[in-house]
Amino acid sequence: MIESLISQDALIRFSIFLVLFIIFATWEVVAPRRMQIYPKAIRWANNLSISTINALITWLLVPVTVLFIAASVESSGYGLLNMIEMPYWISIIVAVLLLDLAIYTQHVIFHKVEFLWRLHRMHHADLEFDVTTAVRFHPIEITLSLGIKLCMVTLIGAPVIAVLIFEVLLNATSLFNHSNIRIPKPIEKILRLFVVTPEMHRVHHSIIREETDSNFGFNLPWWDYIFKTYRAQPKMGHLNMTIGIESFRDKRELWLDRLLLQPFRNTN
Repeated sequence: MIESLISQDALIRFSIFLVLFIIFATWEVVAPRRMQIYPKAIRWANNLSISTINALITWLLVPVTVLFIAASVESSGYGLLNMIEMPYWISIIVAVLLLDLAIYTQHVIFHKVEFLWRLHRMHHADLEFDVTTAVRFHPIEITLSLGIKLCMVTLIGAPVIAVLIFEVLLNATSLFNHSNIRIPKPIEKILRLFVVTPEMHRVHHSIIREETDSNFGFNLPWWDYIFKTYRAQPKMGHLNMTIGIESFRDKRELWLDRLLLQPFRNTN
């Protein structure tokens, strides 16, 4: 079974990604949360182009998958969870929680360290907030993130099943919480107790820096509650808030060449 999961890893994750992307993209058309003023065709073409570049680069640079590393660590007995006696199902839950905490911590660090922020700000410089924003990351950031993830899987000794669950959840929730979708307030209020919602994560994409430096969770909202980085609402409200970075407001900044060069340009 493990060998089958490893061999089908990319297909499983891409299939789930594609289905969810179509669902949320359709939802955005049927029930959008905010009106968009910038050209969707330009944004989508360039956001999806950089996502494709990222997929190709990581495939070329890292010939082994995260699941393969997890299987190797699990069979060798290395890693924290392999050194502690516990039921297998508990180790899966603990591993997913630790991996999510690692992603939260990484996200905070990428906001606080100048060079890393230069890479990460490309994600924030999108002038709108929708499902394609979820895949808009600089290739160098994606490569660094993959390296960090491989290290964390090794250190934790995360079971293969846990890693697959985490990868699927992370992709699914990232698409969900970047979507420009309208959710009834009573339902959204309950949802954000258990998962990062679009209303919660949109605050993180505010042009106001103190709001940008809040709501770092991608999957679980609990780390923001625990470490006091949670902000319930944007100052200007969701319909009036400005998305993006002050330094990158021109529509020309939406194009692929500008996205790739953005971290190396001298502006905050």
